[in-house]
Amino acid sequence: MGKIAQGILGGLSGKVGNIIGGSWKGIDYIRIKPSSVANPRTVGQVNQRTKFTATLEFLQAVKPFIKLGYKGLAVKKTEFNAAMSYVLNNAITGTEPNFVIDYPNALVSRGGLSGALNPTTDLATAGEVTFGWDDNSAEGNANTTDKSMLLVYNPSKRESISLLDGADRTVGSQIVPIPTTYAGDTVELFMAFITADGSQVSNSIYLGSGTAN
Repeated sequence: MGKIAQGILGGLSGKVGNIIGGSWKGIDYIRIKPSSVANPRTVGQVNQRTKFTATLEFLQAVKPFIKLGYKGLAVKKTEFNAAMSYVLNNAITGTEPNFVIDYPNALVSRGGLSGALNPTTDLATAGEVTFGWDDNSAEGNANTTDKSMLLVYNPSKRESISLLDGADRTVGSQIVPIPTTYAGDTVELFMAFITADGSQVSNSIYLGSGTAN
């Protein structure tokens, strides 16, 4: 049973209904006891946890990439949290309880810099992925010195290989070495651009999936 000291305006000690009072270092405080949840594993809650887990596994595997790709959106939050919010709300597909990442909508980089023009990929050669693009350095706010950012994500191994300072926009191609252990695995491929000083990035482009050799 709770007691109120010095009348209604005084400190509360103990519990009155769902209100708990006490004192810490001479400071009176009160808090409301949280309501108990009869079923903490409702369908909606389970689905949300499944979506959260899928997003978390993906972003943890590509963390170095999103650290640069979401740098400009890390306002009162980390790059990881900014990416988590976006992917969770915009890039989950499937039906309960089988929710997965919707890679075409999963931006691993977000920004206002001009993106890649006519990007391509080639996995024909063992142990590498060749990325290609057309030079559009004279268009929009693109620069000749912009660097390519390239990502090879391996869902089965929950890991990735990324190149964050690849060939200049004017070069038009970049080879990304991948481990021999990726042979036979499906990989998901992404590309973006970043200015030479790292101050701006483009939205990433999903280039599809392929089988690593």
